[in-house]
Amino acid sequence: MRKNQIKTRKENAMPIQDLIGKEIPPFEFPIERGKIKEFADAIGDDNPIYRHPEYARKTPLGGIIAPPTFTRTQVFWRPGPSNFEIAGLDRRFVLHGAEEYEYFQPIFAGDILTCTTKITEAYEKEGKRGGKMIFVVFESTFHNQRGEKVLISKSTTIQTGGVVKN
Repeated sequence: MRKNQIKTRKENAMPIQDLIGKEIPPFEFPIERGKIKEFADAIGDDNPIYRHPEYARKTPLGGIIAPPTFTRTQVFWRPGPSNFEIAGLDRRFVLHGAEEYEYFQPIFAGDILTCTTKITEAYEKEGKRGGKMIFVVFESTFHNQRGEKVLISKSTTIQTGGVVKN
């Protein structure tokens, strides 16, 4: 490798297609009322169902719920190496490509979710300004403490081949 060439995958990394089906160890993700409020504040959503217990109890849902996309904060709860590291991606060149959510039930303050994640897609494409790009789709399934599936999220991560050129 030339001195000025950027290496973005480990030499001993498995072929990108071999990532498909790889499972990431499950972990528990507690849904805390204070964190729900902080998240709602951060996204600028002042809906009282995210912060006021008395109001939330009177709604058809009957309690404080997590806003859509709140489960993205699971990256702060998962122990061990990050999804990027597990996939052999170089964080310096990683971009967020897409995020999808399929909800089955509301997520309530006080729930303890178990998150299981697997890689469902992995492929390469030639880029126009940053070299070869690697796309990895992580699919996470969340079950609450009663074993009920509440959400499936899909996150597409893109690693560029290096610094993007103008």
